[in-house]
Amino acid sequence: MALTREQKKEIIDNLEEKINRQKSMVFVDYKGLKVKDLFDLRKKLKKEDAALIIAKKTLMGLAFKAKKIEIKEEELKGQPAIIFGFQDEIKPAKVAEQFSRELKNLKILGGYFEDKFMGAEEMIALARLPSKQELLGQLIGSISAPVSNFVNVLQGNIKNLVYVLSSIKGR
Repeated sequence: MALTREQKKEIIDNLEEKINRQKSMVFVDYKGLKVKDLFDLRKKLKKEDAALIIAKKTLMGLAFKAKKIEIKEEELKGQPAIIFGFQDEIKPAKVAEQFSRELKNLKILGGYFEDKFMGAEEMIALARLPSKQELLGQLIGSISAPVSNFVNVLQGNIKNLVYVLSSIKGR
């Protein structure tokens, strides 16, 4: 069934509104996915304050053109859908990458991150990076390790002194 002009305008307006709010976009090919799988993906994305939008390529192109965003249409093969990330820039890519490992039919086509288009390999590499919290934890561990090691060394000297004194006292 063909869409009416009003329906197309409504879809484009919805896409433009989401493009304005987004922090990142991930383009995926959902061809071959079951409705249940799409429902599960949407549910996971909703928990991360992200949304999956399915629209025709031409309508996507018109919305991107209106927002002056250049997307390489040759990269968007198959049946593309857009995952918009509204809070975290990386979480939508992580969810999509994890989901694509579970279900081979979902393929990451690329993404739009920090005002530039990224290919599929770049988005997958970005998705596999540790989260911000994990990186901060690693940084704090690296900073605190020398101090804690130094304290352990100093405690070892004190323990040895106590052992020597207690052995002298015992004689």
